Amino acid sequence: MSTQSVAHARWSPRQGAALMYAAIVGLASLFHPGSSAGATLDEIKQRGYLTVVTEDDFRPFEFVQDGKPTGFDNELVAKLKARGPIDVRQQIIPFTGLLAGVVSGKYDAATTGLLITKERQQSLDFTTPIAEATIYYVKRKGDKRINKVADLNGLTIGVQAGSAMYQRLPELEKLLAASGGKLGKIVQYTSYPEAYQDLALGRTDYVVNNIVGLNTLIKEKGDVFEIGQPVSSKTYVAWGVAKGNTTLLKYLNDFLAEERKNGDIAKLQQQWFGTTFPDPPEHFVSEY
Repeated sequence: MSTQSVAHARWSPRQGAALMYAAIVGLASLFHPGSSAGATLDEIKQRGYLTVVTEDDFRPFEFVQDGKPTGFDNELVAKLKARGPIDVRQQIIPFTGLLAGVVSGKYDAATTGLLITKERQQSLDFTTPIAEATIYYVKRKGDKRINKVADLNGLTIGVQAGSAMYQRLPELEKLLAASGGKLGKIVQYTSYPEAYQDLALGRTDYVVNNIVGLNTLIKEKGDVFEIGQPVSSKTYVAWGVAKGNTTLLKYLNDFLAEERKNGDIAKLQQQWFGTTFPDPPEHFVSEY
C-alpha cells in the first residue's frame, strides 16, 4: 500500500491545497495552452459525442463491482446516455487524474461526486448539486480517546490525496485552534478504501470524508468504525465542467432538472444514500 505523508510542520493544509490546485492548472496548460473553457456544446455536437470521466472507487457515488461500474453517478450517466441525442463516451479512472483531465479539455465533464470548493471554482463550473456532503470524521469503533472535534488535537489524520476533503482541512484547523489544539500528521491515500484499511489497523487515528460516503462505510462495516462530528460547514457535491463552458453546463443542468422533475434522482438518492435532497441550491458558492 502506498501512502504519502505530509508533515504539518512544513505544509499547512491551505498551502498544500494551493499547491495541488496550481499543479492541476499547470498540468492542464500542457494539454491545451491558453484554453480554459473546453469544447462547447456546438463543438461536441459536431464531434458527435460527449466525453465524461468518472472516478473508479468512491462509494456510494461510483465504484466498480464484479467488473461493472455501479453507484449513484454511474446509474445517472446511464440515463444521460439513454436520453440522447448526443452520444456519451465514459472513462473510469483514479481520482488523481480526473480534475486535470477536465480542466485540460481531455474530458468534457466530470460526472462524479465532486465536492464544491472555493479553489475548484477557480477552474471548474459546477452543476446544480446532486447531494449534500458535509464532512465528518470517522474513527475506530470504541476508540475512547475521541468523543468530539477537540479530541482530534495532534492525532494522525487520513485523507484522499488531492481530494476536496484535503482542501477543506483549514476548516478543521480553525475548529481545533478554537480549543487550543492543532492538526497532527496528515497521511494522504490514493483512495478511501486504503485510508479506511489503515484506520482499522491503527496506523492513523481518524479519517475525514463526506457524510454520504461515511454512511455507506458504516452500513458495510459498522462493527469496525463509527462516525463522529462534522468538521466542515454545510457543503455539496456536483458534476463539473471546465470554467466558462456555459453551454455544456446548461445541457447537463437541463438533464439533471428533468431527472429531478420525473423523480428519478430522488429514487437514486434513496437507493444509494439512504435519504433524499429535494431542494438543492441552484448555484452553491463555497467559502472554502
